[in-house]
Amino acid sequence: MKVAKFGGSSVASGAKIAQVINILNNDNKRQVVVVSAPGKRSKSDTKVTDLLIKYANLTLRKQNCEKIQAQIYARYAEIGKYFDLSMQGLNEIKALINDLPTHTFPNRDYLMAAFKAHGEFLNAKLLTMIMKKQGFKVRLLTPRQAGLVVTGSPNDASVNPETYVNLRNLELDPTEKIIFPGFYGISPSGNIATFSRGGSDITGAILARGFTAELYENFTDVDAIFSANPAIVSHPQPISKMTYREMRELSYAGFSVFHDEALIPAIQAQIPVNVKNTQHPERPGTMIVPETNFKAQHTITGIAGGKNFAALYLHKYLLNKGAGFTLKILQILDQHKVAYEHMPSGIDDITIIFKKEDLNAELIDQICNEIQVSLNPDQMQWIDDYAITMVVGEGMRDKLSLCASILYPLGQKNISIQMINQGASQISIMIGTRRGDAEEVIRTIYQTFFN
Repeated sequence: MKVAKFGGSSVASGAKIAQVINILNNDNKRQVVVVSAPGKRSKSDTKVTDLLIKYANLTLRKQNCEKIQAQIYARYAEIGKYFDLSMQGLNEIKALINDLPTHTFPNRDYLMAAFKAHGEFLNAKLLTMIMKKQGFKVRLLTPRQAGLVVTGSPNDASVNPETYVNLRNLELDPTEKIIFPGFYGISPSGNIATFSRGGSDITGAILARGFTAELYENFTDVDAIFSANPAIVSHPQPISKMTYREMRELSYAGFSVFHDEALIPAIQAQIPVNVKNTQHPERPGTMIVPETNFKAQHTITGIAGGKNFAALYLHKYLLNKGAGFTLKILQILDQHKVAYEHMPSGIDDITIIFKKEDLNAELIDQICNEIQVSLNPDQMQWIDDYAITMVVGEGMRDKLSLCASILYPLGQKNISIQMINQGASQISIMIGTRRGDAEEVIRTIYQTFFN
């Protein structure tokens, strides 16, 4: 049995959903289907989830919602009419949209989560109606019915281990298709709560683990995961097979097919993941597999970069002799609930690297002031112009001259290296540079190893 997840761009219109149904019809093993809310039909379009967020905010402000209700309903009605769905079915969708403000929620956050989750719920309901009309044996299974239990905050939920017990106890008819809405689960108190990152991707991974699927297929709008960003490198090579660990390393620095954390349930169950293109399902896509018995075909699998970093550089003479220096830094960061990404150090120097999205100007000043008072460094510099490039590959292990092969061509182009760090696993090298050099770093390394 396979779990197949379809992203927002794959279910954005009637024609797209017709392709989804064709994909499901072509493989009887595709039994559990996870759907997202309708995404953008064009670059200027609006995702249904964004419309639902606007709807929730209007409801919270007790403003008139008729216009936004009509906009949301129009997206589903357009898909339904493509398949000549009855008005009875479409009116059911319309009633569910219009009735949302009449429900009672514990607080504003739970209201927002419930409104957002209806993008997936309504699309799963609509797809079930369409497939039944076409003669498929199909059943809508919701997180509440399946026992997909989550804990955490309403808009940042995490799956509860109880979920996997509940899923194992479900009896599935092998002749039927199960349509499952992604993106949300049910809290212990019975309220809807959504995942903050990964959305429907994480739902698919949870179901793949819970149902012990042989494969988790993640359908999106690209043919494969590429060895570099196509916006930076022209026609980069597709990756035919990679490990979970490689995917995690590359996602950290900017691979955006899906968030790396979304794969964790599948990784825990050692279930292979196949990234495929909804419009070209016959193409092999990219297989993401366990590390066991994996044989690397190339030294480097992929190169990814992120520009959303900043760093704090500290210099203090005899820093390596001063006990507790790093501990004091970590205590200050902990007090402000700020996570750091990396902390490379030398005899008298230490650099702390952050993701910029976790910081603001006031917080930066507070942290710097407290470090200055507590540690009195000889030199302290905030570096806002910082980018990280990850070079990743299972084939990099024990390649003694690899660093030289990477750094030499960068030096030829006068690219200043701020930091270089090789992970303990020896399958990744992290390079810190100025933000303006980030794309040239990726292009140069790609040309060195792939061309």
